[in-house]
Amino acid sequence: MMTADADLKIINARIITPGGIIDNSVLTVRDGKITGIGAGGADTPAKTTLDAGGKYLSPGFIDIHVHGGGGYDFMDNSIEAYLGIARLHARYGTTAFTPTTLSCEQESLLKTLELYEQAEPLNTDGARFLGMHIEGPYFSMEQRGAQDPRFIREPDEAEYKEILQKSAVVKRWSAAPELKGAIAFGSYMRSQGILPSIAHTNAIYEDVAEAYENGYTHITHFYSCMSGVSRRNAYRYAGVVEAGYLIDDMTVEIIADGRHLPPALLKLVYKIKGPDKIALITDAMRAAGMPPGESVLGRLDDGLKVIVEDGVAKLPDRSAFAGSVATTIQLVKNMITLADVPVIDAVKMMTATPAKIMKVSDRMGSIAVGKLADLVIFDDDINLHTTIIGGKVVYSV
Repeated sequence: MMTADADLKIINARIITPGGIIDNSVLTVRDGKITGIGAGGADTPAKTTLDAGGKYLSPGFIDIHVHGGGGYDFMDNSIEAYLGIARLHARYGTTAFTPTTLSCEQESLLKTLELYEQAEPLNTDGARFLGMHIEGPYFSMEQRGAQDPRFIREPDEAEYKEILQKSAVVKRWSAAPELKGAIAFGSYMRSQGILPSIAHTNAIYEDVAEAYENGYTHITHFYSCMSGVSRRNAYRYAGVVEAGYLIDDMTVEIIADGRHLPPALLKLVYKIKGPDKIALITDAMRAAGMPPGESVLGRLDDGLKVIVEDGVAKLPDRSAFAGSVATTIQLVKNMITLADVPVIDAVKMMTATPAKIMKVSDRMGSIAVGKLADLVIFDDDINLHTTIIGGKVVYSV
């Protein structure tokens, strides 16, 4: 059924819907929401008509783990950084995302959360904010990765309750579940409607199973900075990776940049977990969308110096990866070309599944009448052509 009139009409599109791909179709938008989807309706009156030229019309991409881009990091603690990152990622198909912090002192974290609230109403031409993701500081020192060891510590009940009392924008908090106080932390997060997520951890399967029952239903950047099978006192123990596979309803997120996980592991995760339990994430740092060369992970004044080459950020001595410079359109393309995933499943892992994980699927993550008109258009080679947020074209080739 098509609407009588529209603010925006997209014609000649291959629309990716929950039920499949609708060829040569038309989509209409009014007041920022989808009002009609169908094979006909080419004559529907509209203020603006956009010809997709037979390209794919997909739900907008949702990135639930991103630190920066375009030369900015959220830890820069400036409104300019928030707005610059939102604009940069919109140019690559992201229409909504969760700004993510790094382990830091409480004062800096509270400032980051405060600036989120200030920047959100000013964000008129970038990807939508979905709430903050706090990554750290309650991590395993052995699995800290590029997180600053100065701030790694066990969960502090007084501290995290104070943070949540001072800010209502936190929607996700990553922690290591084996730490003292981490189970109570997870339970409290769940009681506050916040997703506790497993990350930077040396946990064994039994730790993860207990954590899952106490709210930890998601695993942050699966395979990165976490335990696999280990031997302790001559006995082997399954780790977080194995737990992620064994607990059927556990969701995972993967950095599908082709560097953090090689094609074989992308295929393995997809084969075992399936598109309904996998979210693609960029985990992008400030160097995303920037030329290769030197950069900084975290704050410019005291962050970690890195070198960006071969499509990934590395420690200066090149001994380990230090961050991602991926974009969402790249993730979708990699799952199709490197992991042999059908386009509809690759899109689902970048749209519907992350929307479900963040509990926003009532308004985004799929193309359906009544949902926000957050959309992207890309071609058969998975090259982005247009990003639309709330029915407004914010980027076009």
